[in-house]
Amino acid sequence: MSALVSPAAPQQRRRIETAPLIVLILLAGTVALLWWSGMAEEILAYSDDISYLTVQHLELVAWAGGLAILVAVPVGIVLSRPAFRLVSEAVMQVFNIGSTVPTLAILALSMTLLGIGTVPAVFGLWAATLLPIVRNTYAGLRAVPPHLVEAATGMGMTPRQVLWRVELPNALFVIFGGIRTALAICVGSAPLVFLIGAGGLGELIFTGISLDELPMMMAGAIPTAMLAVLVDFIVGQIQYYLVPRGINPLR
Repeated sequence: MSALVSPAAPQQRRRIETAPLIVLILLAGTVALLWWSGMAEEILAYSDDISYLTVQHLELVAWAGGLAILVAVPVGIVLSRPAFRLVSEAVMQVFNIGSTVPTLAILALSMTLLGIGTVPAVFGLWAATLLPIVRNTYAGLRAVPPHLVEAATGMGMTPRQVLWRVELPNALFVIFGGIRTALAICVGSAPLVFLIGAGGLGELIFTGISLDELPMMMAGAIPTAMLAVLVDFIVGQIQYYLVPRGINPLR
């Protein structure tokens, strides 16, 4: 069972595929400008720090993003069930706190409760990452055409079978959209965790700002931007190949 694909799907696919390319061109232009100005050599002097801190950055994003997916997708599924729809928006506002409150404030509260280091950093990033996944999971499941659910029920499927075989496959593209947004937020917010002692590329960014050292700051900012584009591209490719043809507007 599958939803109809919009005639505008090829155009939408081209727009989505072009966006990362534009960002990469802008990054390449920035790198070329830095190389021409002579700053590239100063940035490359921090290559060892960049390698080490990039691994730390990815570990923080992997922990926070992975935990967010494990929590948010089941919560979105539960909220989409008929028994919980009356309270779904009220519960959604609880997750909205992580997006409404500035990330730096969330990290400060996490540090107050959990001390400094990796644990409060992962908790703060996790809280800031939840809402897009919960919201998209809920919206994707609610958007499944009712006639597909009715047809599956009429064929004798149990509610669990309807969820796994009909609703989730049809909502998978929207769910992946939430995951892509959440991981982009996570990668972009991760430099802030340096302020609570968790490391990451924020160490180069904020230390460079404090010392008024532009090459040091760029040594952290450029890899962060590249990581955001790379993570979005990888998840986009997983989305493209994992979401079945017929319910994937990109295929």
